[in-house]
Amino acid sequence: MAEPATTGLGLEIRNLYKIFGTAPQRHVEAVRNGMTKAELNEKHQHVLGLRNINIEMPAGAIQVIMGLSGSGKSTLIRHINRLIDPTAGEVLVGGTDVVKMSARDLRDFRRHQTAMVFQKFALLPHRNVLDNTVYGLEVQGLPRAKQVDAAMRWIERVGLKGFEDRFPNQLSGGMQQRVGLARALTNDAPILLMDEAYSALDPLIRVDMQTVLLDIQKEIRKTVVFITHDLDEALRLGDRIAILRDGEVVQQGTSQDIVLRPADDYIESFVKEVNRGRVVRVDSAMVPLVGESAEAAPTVPADAMIEAAAHAMKVHATDAVTVVDAAGRPIGRITMREVLAAMFPDAR
Repeated sequence: MAEPATTGLGLEIRNLYKIFGTAPQRHVEAVRNGMTKAELNEKHQHVLGLRNINIEMPAGAIQVIMGLSGSGKSTLIRHINRLIDPTAGEVLVGGTDVVKMSARDLRDFRRHQTAMVFQKFALLPHRNVLDNTVYGLEVQGLPRAKQVDAAMRWIERVGLKGFEDRFPNQLSGGMQQRVGLARALTNDAPILLMDEAYSALDPLIRVDMQTVLLDIQKEIRKTVVFITHDLDEALRLGDRIAILRDGEVVQQGTSQDIVLRPADDYIESFVKEVNRGRVVRVDSAMVPLVGESAEAAPTVPADAMIEAAAHAMKVHATDAVTVVDAAGRPIGRITMREVLAAMFPDAR
């Protein structure tokens, strides 16, 4: 089966700095040379928002930006559509620097290339679900019939068919966030910016919305930039993850990189309580087959989590399973010993 076509655009952030204050440009060089956030505030009454951010975000992937409150993650996402202007640096979208766009080009870029989903839903209270969903296309000037056709497709896709005439105050929080997602998807922009989009939701609804996003992403392959302070959410959603602290990137990579190879004590404290059985992939823990044939045994896919391997061993009453690639070819073997070592690394 062919992979769905990628419809997103690649993003690259280069040498990005943001200093808040009356004369930020005066202090960029000092920050480049190592002035700390505390020193900048104490000596110059300026606030360091971002320091030397360099992140490459592949087209059609979900890039998670994670960090605690005050880490700079929401400041960073707002540089992508230039709701915040950088003090220095580049924001390249499909090779074009957003920082250098004219007012007219920036307006077109925001209308057609990006869509945003907010934590607080940001629905217009006097508009029903349908009219909230078509808002972006209305701004673009599309004919009403095309607006409604596109909106109804996504209203149904996010599970709100039959609610199109309801108003925001008649919906639960989870339903309101589905409207926000439908509105963003109706714009059909290649870049979807989601700023703590699920943070205000109850845990079960939050997991449900994560599933909705992952299912839809399999179809649309947009470039999604997702902001969160929750590591479990980051690990579940992110094709790639960048973790910020005090305006700087501490570590970036795949979920496997973050969990298996934490860059420092700060990252290690984040991943300490993670359920590794649901995060670590089988191919990260297996013993590769090198010039040998696999024994007849139950199989698990390479991209499954080690929890699935443990379950297969239990079901088939064996202590080993064969790992297969996407084409079903044996590429490795994993035993209960490797499963336990991956789940409890401190017990080695």
